[in-house]
Amino acid sequence: MRILIKLFAIFYVFTGLAQGGSQKNKPKLTNDKPNVIFFLVDDFGWKDVGYNGTEFYETPNIDKIANEGMKFNQAYAAHPRCVPSRFAMITGKYPAREGIPGKGGKDSGKLKRSEFGIAKAFKAEGYVTFFAGKWHLASAEVYPEDQGFDVNIGGGHAGAPGSYFYPYNKSKNKNHHAKKMEGLEDGKEGDYLTDILTTKTLSFIKENKNKPFFVYLSHYGVHTPFEGKDKYNKKYKTKLKKNPVPSGPDYLRVGSTGETKIKQDNPIYASMIQSVDDSFGEITDLLDELGLTKNTIIVFTSDHGGLSNRGNTRRLATSNLPLRAGKGHNYDGGVRVPMFVKWPGVTKKSETNFYITGTDYYPTLLEMTGLPLRPEQHLDGKSFKNTLTGNRSINTDRPIFWHSPVPRPVSTGDRANTAVRKGDFKLIDFYEENRLELYNIKNDIGEIKNLANKMPTKRDELLKLIKDWRQDVGAVIRTEEQILKDKKKEDKKK
Repeated sequence: MRILIKLFAIFYVFTGLAQGGSQKNKPKLTNDKPNVIFFLVDDFGWKDVGYNGTEFYETPNIDKIANEGMKFNQAYAAHPRCVPSRFAMITGKYPAREGIPGKGGKDSGKLKRSEFGIAKAFKAEGYVTFFAGKWHLASAEVYPEDQGFDVNIGGGHAGAPGSYFYPYNKSKNKNHHAKKMEGLEDGKEGDYLTDILTTKTLSFIKENKNKPFFVYLSHYGVHTPFEGKDKYNKKYKTKLKKNPVPSGPDYLRVGSTGETKIKQDNPIYASMIQSVDDSFGEITDLLDELGLTKNTIIVFTSDHGGLSNRGNTRRLATSNLPLRAGKGHNYDGGVRVPMFVKWPGVTKKSETNFYITGTDYYPTLLEMTGLPLRPEQHLDGKSFKNTLTGNRSINTDRPIFWHSPVPRPVSTGDRANTAVRKGDFKLIDFYEENRLELYNIKNDIGEIKNLANKMPTKRDELLKLIKDWRQDVGAVIRTEEQILKDKKKEDKKK
């Protein structure tokens, strides 16, 4: 049934009837409104792009556009894991408001059909809307097409493909049971998922070049499994042999964060990054070819930090140094992400230390395109349009929050905590352990010097913000019984 609904929706898009109702009452589709391309990469670390200093990976297409727009040096995801971070970008709300993660039950802890997400807002104003790739928000059977996307390619329950090579639902690892991806059944042997998602995105843009469009390309790359195309695998294996990384330990243990990978030396991961960079380049080249570049806003970012930490012996992807830790952690290595915006005619080649979080894209993109804000929906989002138009002041007054009530100490080595950043300071409350860590992010990018005992006034000020915020959003705090049950489960895994 869902496949029939998808085909029906696609038919409506390409026959110009997708907005519903009579032609007389439809918003007029013209190309005078700016198009939007939101390019999202999975598990992509802050240090994984050339413009942030990687010496092993190659991202020439991404770097080129980043250097033509405004780079945000302190852009953050709203959570260090996939589902909560993506929820924030779609809804403009902190995931803790819906108990994501941590709160079960029929009506909680999930993306609801009733949410008026970002695609619904664009569709309501006459945009054709397109989603391709990783959705991962379908636990309540709410899919991209239920959240305002006219077309959905491959978005559903899956958090990762079984394989990056067709058929994508079949894993080479017998112990890996990926959830099925739908809408990608028309491939052939040898097809690479990153390439196919790109091809389908290019087709949509070509077919809708005379209409305002909102494209949300959410790549499964560079999430595990580690699978790259042969030509790039060989390239980076050769590169690593010619220019080996410095000798010494591969991992570093810092505090209770598990082991951290300290070298960028995974050739398959580098191969996957190059495929994502190729995708970005193909899309920007097509915009040039179709004469759409001057009327298209591009946002590039990741859903959270790179996979660099473990509590076991899993294979890791990358290093986020000098940032501390990675995916799963509320240290900056887990939540700071590469991000830039190119807004032709508005942004100039520049960079800013104005910090933003994942809830902010929704109101910002509405303001940038001249669409009405929906403050009753994007409750936690703050528009950074003024920063893009020239006010590059550092955000010193607004606190931003992270809440991680479901740790994975064996997998990624993290512990339950809530964190807040306000101005230069960041406090992390490891509430299960009655432990506080305070860092001056400006002076200590690696979050090494804990100032909690040296600066009690600042510590207590930020702790009050955390406690008040947790109460305001109804954040999940696990009971002692739950903690003991989880500990037993973790002990069995060891």
